Amino acid sequence: MDSKRNQRIGLIIGLAFVISMGRHANADYIFGTPTNLGAPVNTKYFDASTSISADGLELYIESDRPGGYGSADIYVARRATKDDPLGEPINLGSTLNSASYDTSPSVSSDGLRLYFGSTRPGGQGNDDLWVAKRATINDPWGEPVNLGPNVNSGRGEWCPSISADGLELYFESNRPAGSGQSDLWLTTRREKDDDWGIPVNLGSVVNTSGADMSPNISSDGLMLFFWSDRPGGPGGYDIWVSTRPTRNEPWQKPMNLGSPVNTSYVECTPDISSDGLTLFFTAGSWAGAGRPGTSGTGDVWKAPITPIVDLNGDGIVDAADMCIMVDHWGTNEKPCDIGPMPWGDGIIDVEDLKVLSNHLFEDVSDPTLITHWPLDEAQGSIAYNSAADCDGTLMGGPVWQPDGGIVTGALQFDGIDDYVSTDFVLNPADGAFSVIVWIKGGIPGQVVFSQADGASWLCTDSVEGCLMTEIKASGRGAPGPLQSQTSITDGQWHRIASVWDGSYRHLYVDGIEVAMDVEPLSELESGEGGLYLGAGKALESGTYFSGLIDDVRIYNRVVTP
Repeated sequence: MDSKRNQRIGLIIGLAFVISMGRHANADYIFGTPTNLGAPVNTKYFDASTSISADGLELYIESDRPGGYGSADIYVARRATKDDPLGEPINLGSTLNSASYDTSPSVSSDGLRLYFGSTRPGGQGNDDLWVAKRATINDPWGEPVNLGPNVNSGRGEWCPSISADGLELYFESNRPAGSGQSDLWLTTRREKDDDWGIPVNLGSVVNTSGADMSPNISSDGLMLFFWSDRPGGPGGYDIWVSTRPTRNEPWQKPMNLGSPVNTSYVECTPDISSDGLTLFFTAGSWAGAGRPGTSGTGDVWKAPITPIVDLNGDGIVDAADMCIMVDHWGTNEKPCDIGPMPWGDGIIDVEDLKVLSNHLFEDVSDPTLITHWPLDEAQGSIAYNSAADCDGTLMGGPVWQPDGGIVTGALQFDGIDDYVSTDFVLNPADGAFSVIVWIKGGIPGQVVFSQADGASWLCTDSVEGCLMTEIKASGRGAPGPLQSQTSITDGQWHRIASVWDGSYRHLYVDGIEVAMDVEPLSELESGEGGLYLGAGKALESGTYFSGLIDDVRIYNRVVTP
């Protein structure tokens, strides 16, 4: 490594140390394992529909527990710090709650307005949206006010969600002109004290012919969570999310949150914390059998947002990841766009560096690492997979080299009939993925990694031994193999990678991008076979690799090696 790069790393680490003394941020994310909030928040009754305050110190819920004023009341559970447990929920009293059904609270970012749904008299229909105000966060809530005929209709309006700036109010309604049983709607205003405008339906991209319910807008306005009975998820009622690049752009096609948030049971009423680090939601048994671990007809759960900060996929957050981020400074390179919210803000800047610095020098356990063959064994016919139940079987007779690898041990292939065979791992047509391998040796035309009866994922051209991939897009007229001009058969150790980001193929050698598609591609050709390490897709003569292979990793995300 040259002196200039060393200087850059030193400056980056110094800056990261200073930044890490500031506020906490988070990284690119997945949803962690949900946990039940337990007592005293949850009871054997129906506890649901949360709204966490911007400072994380108040959690508003709806509950039909005994001691209320109506069929269901709104309560608040408090804590002194975000690290403390939540206390016993307190009923907000008869000024706010009624003898009717009061539900689905949404507290404003300044904590001074509380929007909710109610069946109390004095509204436009059976179910209306209301708001209560208070002068300071230490004052009691005032008399609720109906949001009026611009927002409410003669039908039902439920589950409001107020934006952080107080100028957008999302809600659910079964009013006419919708797409299904209930739709997501939006009303806006110019200033906080203005009247709300006429609501608009979020349209067919977001809404379906079924029931789309309980919207919840993130504090940056770029993520809209909701629950729906639409097909495409593991359960009858699942939590979904729609995103948009900026607040001025339309909402995109929703995605199911999948496991571990959603199950075959009911998950509903999502509520994302203002820092994007926690998703609260409800699971219960009112619509049949309840999610295991649920004690009441409805319980409040939370799922942490797990950071992914290992940008180059080497198992540790260090200066190399810092360099990757700095190399993409000022761009919108998605893998590096990890702050200030977990899903980024469209530009790589100091907010992303703050996030990365909080995890500097951490060893990481990355759940997007779906396959990892360290190849550190000393003997035997099995290459064990440390990330999943998908071990490889040695064929032909490759030889273990316990001390001969770049990362501990390695496997020596003879170029004649040696290879490793595994079961199915992934289908290239299913989405973004990255394959990273250390290799030493080989000759032109040999294959490092392939899919049986599919394509060679990492291979060399037959003339100069330059890295290439034969993975290609589906359809007639699709571009052929992607080839670099960088030879990897020079007898030196090289870390090579093939990355598919959903639109472009990328090839990397030793941390440098050496090839990329010029134009975006459609989805890749499907492949459902097992994998071959050290041989071509049909075990053709001449494709067997001759040399050392070490530390094979596959991620179901974009990695910048």
